[in-house]
Amino acid sequence: MNILTPLSPILRKLAKVYTSKEREFSYKDITVTVKPGVFHPGLFISTNILLNFIDVLNVENKSFLELGAGSGIISTLAAKKGAEVYASDISRTSVENVKRNAERNNVYVNSIESDLFKNIPNRHFDFIIINPPYYKKDPETEEEYAWFCGSNYEYFINLFSSLPDYINKNSKVFMILSQVCEVQKIKSIGESKGFNWKIEQCKSVWGEKNFIFSLHK
Repeated sequence: MNILTPLSPILRKLAKVYTSKEREFSYKDITVTVKPGVFHPGLFISTNILLNFIDVLNVENKSFLELGAGSGIISTLAAKKGAEVYASDISRTSVENVKRNAERNNVYVNSIESDLFKNIPNRHFDFIIINPPYYKKDPETEEEYAWFCGSNYEYFINLFSSLPDYINKNSKVFMILSQVCEVQKIKSIGESKGFNWKIEQCKSVWGEKNFIFSLHK
């Protein structure tokens, strides 16, 4: 396993110390505050890869949902590009952080405390972006929901069971996964629910490959 994964004891300890204080992170003209306990977009590479990917998408006047929004920097970017944005997170701290960062950057984001789709309005979205927890372990704290998907991959079972109700044939669903997780297992769960997977982008950073997949029914 790559030493830079969040399961590395050394990295997790360093990250915990760093994120114990409020920090800032910037992407182009967007600057966000990252509250203690919230997934920091600068410490791990997945958020930066997604930011660059979404930055070139045409989301103007489109409905856009980010599941597991963390600090909300991706949702803020989409709002700046003219999308109607919903951002959800199971963490109340993250939900408050998203609201604060949207206001700081003079955009509006519908920030919702929700376990996956539980509290999301019943509608179809043009875009759904997912940076999921993908390590096989039951989360024990609010912070651990950002990393762990359950000992039996409950996060993905619930995700793929509910996702069809929020998309139509024209919806674009993108998910990022790292080579250090059980990619094939996660894909098999999605395929069992009727989803086809296509690699849209593969980025290797520090020797770790990250894949952005598009998901299609």
